[in-house]
Amino acid sequence: MPIPDIDHLVGLIARLPGLGPRSARRVALALLRDPHGKLLPLARAMESAALSVRTCSSCGNLDVEDPCHICRDPDRAKDLICVVENVNDLWALERAGAHHGVYLVLGGVLSALRGVGPADLNVGPLLERLRAGRVKEVILALGATVDGATTMYWLQEKISPYGVEVSRVAQGVPVGGTLDVLDDGTLTAALNARRPV
Repeated sequence: MPIPDIDHLVGLIARLPGLGPRSARRVALALLRDPHGKLLPLARAMESAALSVRTCSSCGNLDVEDPCHICRDPDRAKDLICVVENVNDLWALERAGAHHGVYLVLGGVLSALRGVGPADLNVGPLLERLRAGRVKEVILALGATVDGATTMYWLQEKISPYGVEVSRVAQGVPVGGTLDVLDDGTLTAALNARRPV
């Protein structure tokens, strides 16, 4: 027998990435078993985030202020821009502590199959910074996919008139990885990106 409020909750949870109907039911059940400890705090946190989180006009990151805390940080190298596909990628690089410059979140990659064209990408803030002449290097940190490669080539064409250095993240064997489980493309990229030891 369907219960509209529960079915509605399960349906909303199932829309989240990585969750299907079964997983959504498990999450809903866990929340409903402890409404005061889990469900209501989650609902309040979601409402607060919906009202306060905004997109940074400089880079596309999510924060409660605009510009975001990364763009405002005086210790960041403002002349070093790392271009990423989405905010998840930015957060991953921040967790690793690997990048000490600023970012630009494209909001996707070019994809004919998904109908994503140049006008759909957040490239305007990057071009503004390039026009201002304050950029020394642009790092393209996009996925090793056909769409990612297409987007990198398109960006290189857009950036080249400004005479700044353009680099891309290395691709290949992951730390802790073994060669026998890697696909052919990753192995080829690893060999092509080899360096002296």
